[in-house]
Amino acid sequence: MCKGLTSLPSSCLERAKGLKARLGSILQKSDWRLSCCKMGKNSPTPEECLKWKESFEKLLSCKYGLCAFTAFLVSEFSEENIAFYFACEDYRSTKSAAKLPAKAQKIYDEFIGSDAPREINIDHETCDITKANMLSPSSSCFDLAQHKIYMLMAKDCYPRFLRSPAYRELAFQASNKSTKQTRLGKTA
Repeated sequence: MCKGLTSLPSSCLERAKGLKARLGSILQKSDWRLSCCKMGKNSPTPEECLKWKESFEKLLSCKYGLCAFTAFLVSEFSEENIAFYFACEDYRSTKSAAKLPAKAQKIYDEFIGSDAPREINIDHETCDITKANMLSPSSSCFDLAQHKIYMLMAKDCYPRFLRSPAYRELAFQASNKSTKQTRLGKTA
């Protein structure tokens, strides 16, 4: 007999609430693909959009590329990957050794721990190594986990992004904008 929602652990209920909120906000946005990459004066050029196809590094190094890729990950319910990657980048750049333990614990609790609200998809061995690194946090304690997530995004999410309607539409709009500006420049 079904006992209902009360029989579920509170962590499951919290996760379900979070997913419901994220899904609701995405569905309310009619054009989620370009929500953070508005096509205005400061939009990507067609050349920039084409550079994103050259490598994952070039995509991440471009403000609009990162924005478009993040919006794509949100649509796939996997934005925790990019959030974890950049949390590790920020952590690694921490100058004060006294701040490392608290920052490390925050990242671990948010992305790796057993009740992590934004749990990343890493194997048990990587999880165990990272957990052991937490005993004495250093600026490199998340390196293995960060590398695994980077490779996951580079080999899986990035190719899907390039094939996505979101990327094609953004490249098309940037190309159209460039063509219009060229025509206006010739007629002036």
